[in-house]
Amino acid sequence: MRGFSLIELMIALVLGLLVVAAAIAVFLSNKDSYRTNLALGQVQENSRIAFELLARDLRQAGITTCGNANRVANVLSNGTTASTTPAWYANFGNVIRGYDGGTTDPAVTSGTSSAERVAATSSMTLIGAAMASASIASYSASTYGFTLTGTNPGVQAGDIVVICDPDHAVLAQVTSIASGVLIVNSGTGVTASPGNCSRGLGFPTQCTTTGNNYAFAVNSMLSALSASDWYIGNNPLGGRSLYRRALVNTSGTPTPTAQEMVRNVTDMQLSYHVAGATSFVTAATVTAAASWATVDAVQVALTLQGSERFTGSDGQPIRRQFSTTVNLRNRS
Repeated sequence: MRGFSLIELMIALVLGLLVVAAAIAVFLSNKDSYRTNLALGQVQENSRIAFELLARDLRQAGITTCGNANRVANVLSNGTTASTTPAWYANFGNVIRGYDGGTTDPAVTSGTSSAERVAATSSMTLIGAAMASASIASYSASTYGFTLTGTNPGVQAGDIVVICDPDHAVLAQVTSIASGVLIVNSGTGVTASPGNCSRGLGFPTQCTTTGNNYAFAVNSMLSALSASDWYIGNNPLGGRSLYRRALVNTSGTPTPTAQEMVRNVTDMQLSYHVAGATSFVTAATVTAAASWATVDAVQVALTLQGSERFTGSDGQPIRRQFSTTVNLRNRS
């Protein structure tokens, strides 16, 4: 019986190696294509999530549930009637405020530590009533307590709330809850922080013990305060993320707390539209509080990158920039 010669065997091996090499090349090419498409999908998905979450807070900015944002009392001890600069979350007269890169944002510290703001990026503070609200069944002028109709919308003792009726709205802190009744109190013996400067909830605010008395009628509305600051921060893995700094009730005290919302968002640039203007401008151009009161839309530009290296054309993670424009609903 005749067999293969050595030359024939070597030719067969070479041809086999060529086929295997071609198959490996196709496999590696498909793998690289898969990784690139996966990274691009992650970037697009993260951009949708980031815009959706940010747009929710933007659309809530300035809302009081009763549509009377121009008449808002504020009895918080660290609010606009305080002798010092009000806390960033306690100023309903400034429901939207932006900060360009390099500008100090009082709501968050800039730096290189985890959850600190990246200095070269924009940030923005948004204040309004939370989406969940409840109707008021009764108000007791003697105990300063509110009884709600139906289920409590998640309000706890120590929470800051927005209470409103067709006449006006007021920012106050629920100092205690007794038998389902939400108490808004002030003065000696009240341990809530920051506390209220008055028990009177009328407009305009008077920071005395009883203050400007006002009884909210049946079917007035009560909501928790939604105060947030959006910025790009350093995440625990050494990268960057989109952060939301929000009030979290910690043992009865509203505490600004950083929340990582979307990872691998590396930059955010914001511009603002003032009513009557023909173009969007930076935060530095919108200077005075009166100017911020006329901002009716925000343009958000986010830069995102994939989580895997070598997926971009430059040997780096794939990067994309997306932008959207959100109208502020609660501008009169």
